Amino acid sequence: MSEQWQPRIVAFFCNWCTYTAADLAGVSRLKYAANTRVIRLMCSGRVDPQFILDALAKGADAVLIGGCHPFDCHYAEGNYKCLRRFQLLKRMLKDMGIEEQRVRLEWISAAEGEKVKRVINEMTETIRALGPLGIPQKFAAWDQEMEAFAAHVEAGEALKTPCSAHAPQQEPAHV
Repeated sequence: MSEQWQPRIVAFFCNWCTYTAADLAGVSRLKYAANTRVIRLMCSGRVDPQFILDALAKGADAVLIGGCHPFDCHYAEGNYKCLRRFQLLKRMLKDMGIEEQRVRLEWISAAEGEKVKRVINEMTETIRALGPLGIPQKFAAWDQEMEAFAAHVEAGEALKTPCSAHAPQQEPAHV
């Protein structure tokens, strides 16, 4: 029996809206993928970009952020703070080579249990198509590279070749 790979999704949900909607989905017995781990925060404005980076670095394949609809935040402007941070985070993740679809922001009110189901199922299928992110495995490979480099340095081999020989070749800047 071959088991199909399942993505690991971490979800940061606002206590007042999205978390309540997820609870409604559960109470209503709506079927959605069970591979999402929900972390409840008082407000989506409390989602620090470092939380997302840590989740991805520790094995999550994707992150979902859920907050109150605009003009409906219990903390007045928390969801706008989240949106500004989210836009900056997307740019940073793009620069890191991480696909944009791996991090998603959704506005979901407390009455939208069906939307929680739909969003989680959509995201699961999208990430399943992308495949595993695998950052912890990449860290292990990078650690091996650094250990090999350290061994060369200790053996004095790194001193025999100029630094430019170790760096990737780049085209000269056009002025």
